[in-house]
Amino acid sequence: MLFSKIEHLIKNLNPETISEERKTVLQPLADFIQTKVSNNQEIRINFICTHNSRRSHLSQVWAQTMANYFKIKNVFCYSGGTESTALFPMVAETLQNSGFEVKTLSEGNNPIYSIKYAENQHPIIGFSKKFDDDFNPKAKFAAILTCDSANEACPFVPGAEKRTPITFEDPKAFDNTPKQAEKYNERSIQIATELFYIFSQINS
Repeated sequence: MLFSKIEHLIKNLNPETISEERKTVLQPLADFIQTKVSNNQEIRINFICTHNSRRSHLSQVWAQTMANYFKIKNVFCYSGGTESTALFPMVAETLQNSGFEVKTLSEGNNPIYSIKYAENQHPIIGFSKKFDDDFNPKAKFAAILTCDSANEACPFVPGAEKRTPITFEDPKAFDNTPKQAEKYNERSIQIATELFYIFSQINS
């Protein structure tokens, strides 16, 4: 069971806000997941951004959560960057405000977080790392490029079975402004809505 606050948030998402043009962008990931489900194979998705600090983490967390919500088994979500920096604290705060249980496992320049979406599920371990880090899969995964610069910097992702861009605007533009929390939440909800739409299409 998902935590009730997250479940409530998901039930209030509105996939009808997604344009037909955007649905075309989302379709390759839905197709990848469906093929794996139909063949009874594990589904590995690595969300890649430049710094692995914001959009890739939000995507990883929401994808894992949506797989659980729609009861799609054997889904393993990862994230990475073309370089590693740190998970931006506002991302952890945004997830916490959405109902996730976020704990800091270690401090430092690149803190490690435990992010739980359900009582009985393994927490997502959130920290910044390169996309080919040992923490991430080496083969048979979909590489999802969540920002234009990562899309350009990674024309080839070693080991990826599928490579497709699903880019999001960076909430970083609003850092240290009065709109910061609002814009991070807005991006988080957009990512959640689009991943809801993707996983809602899967016939298991």
